[in-house]
Amino acid sequence: MTPIILERGLSQAEFDLFAQVSGDNNPIHVDPAFSARTRFGRTVSHGMLLYSVIWGLLRRQHPGARQRHQNLMFPNPAYADEMLRFTLTPQGAGAYLVEVCRIADGAVVCAGDTAIEEA
Repeated sequence: MTPIILERGLSQAEFDLFAQVSGDNNPIHVDPAFSARTRFGRTVSHGMLLYSVIWGLLRRQHPGARQRHQNLMFPNPAYADEMLRFTLTPQGAGAYLVEVCRIADGAVVCAGDTAIEEA
């Protein structure tokens, strides 16, 4: 089974738009001045913004699919304007392993699994 891979970055503008849509306006995501004073040193992505990219990849492969479950961990931050590699590895029966990592250093920023059912 061939993995589904996408390489792309997420911009600060996308962080800001996701905050508006989701209502999660935590300054760690949307306030560069605030974030500069944290241990991260800059804004970090919402975890669910990362998953929305994953979900989009799944829906392109399986139009009309519904999610059965997801289990996700976010062990490292994903920063604005850095390149990320989104990898979904099929496990059979609609199940996928999920991994998002920073391309620059290979750090995993999202890991877990998800399962879908066809409509």
